Amino acid sequence: MFASQFGIRLVLLLGKTVPLPAPASVMNALQRVRVINDAEGQDGFQITFTLGKDRLGEYGLLASGALDPDRRVVIGVLLGAGLEPLIDGVIYHHQVTPGAEPGTSTLTVSGRDISVLLDLEEKNAEYPNRPDFLIVTEILARYAQYGIVPQTRPTTDVPIELHRVPRQHETDLRFIRRMAARNGFVFYLEPLTLGATTAYFGPENRLGLPQPALTVNMGMATNVNTLSFTNDALAPVGAQGSIVEPITKTSIRIPPLPSLRVPPLAAAPATPRRTTLLRRTASQNPGQAATTALAATSRAPEALSATGQLETVRYGHVLRARRLVGVRGAGLKHDGLYYVRRVTHEIEVGKYTQEFTLSREGTGALLPVVRVS
Repeated sequence: MFASQFGIRLVLLLGKTVPLPAPASVMNALQRVRVINDAEGQDGFQITFTLGKDRLGEYGLLASGALDPDRRVVIGVLLGAGLEPLIDGVIYHHQVTPGAEPGTSTLTVSGRDISVLLDLEEKNAEYPNRPDFLIVTEILARYAQYGIVPQTRPTTDVPIELHRVPRQHETDLRFIRRMAARNGFVFYLEPLTLGATTAYFGPENRLGLPQPALTVNMGMATNVNTLSFTNDALAPVGAQGSIVEPITKTSIRIPPLPSLRVPPLAAAPATPRRTTLLRRTASQNPGQAATTALAATSRAPEALSATGQLETVRYGHVLRARRLVGVRGAGLKHDGLYYVRRVTHEIEVGKYTQEFTLSREGTGALLPVVRVS
């Protein structure tokens, strides 16, 4: 409601370390903004500007240095009266396209969220007697000057130095992702507000209130332009493994373990038709083997997915990746709650659309979806 009354305004901050409001010359040249929030990987952005030459024949926007590589970029929107940060990132790529006619030359700058700063230097390090979540907290503390606030969930395996020492032989980002994968966790950075970013290390967060429902085929209440569903019966994958009892050398099969994706979202979850073998569990202790099996179950793809596009003014909200959203008007099998996997924000003058990808483990709604304004 407020979006339609007050409109949607873009917020763009630039800076070397502390981002500040973009200069007027930058805002006047801005044509298009694209921001991708992806639950499966890093967030990214792409901004397109018009280029004009000064009296010396140089492109003034490039010469100003405001958009140089390594510059911090914060993109947000004022949706009505509320500020919604979309990404806190770093520029790493330029594309200049000269035009044959005046005013047709363009500069496109691209970048990723500030997790790219964790991926610049490979390191060799050891972390004896520390569980993975403490290691992650220690690593993230080194980047506090960028406004990164760790939000880590406890891990169950505590390594003992006599048996195993966690070692790093890659960049901080790849090391954290490796620890997340072996625990069935996810790791991502998400802006809390301008200048502050949370770094989440833990299971997929399916708690909290769902976002306002995506509505289709309901007359004036419809708020999506397109919506389609795909049910892939071969997507879910089961996991089997065993441990070896050290005294009798007896092989003990690991029982099926539940996923860390809680709460469940589907009334009829798809049954895995494919099975993978956990080949490392035989050399692990029971606790490590259980964690490996749990991680494999939690990382398995989900059967039901949905893709679509919405007009932001009609929807009235910014759709957030890595959260729940309701779907209604699509039938009993497809209505209900979904996990938002990916959102692509496309912003131009007078236009703001959001393309989205949703998923859940099967068909049928566990709870009815009501409209939330």
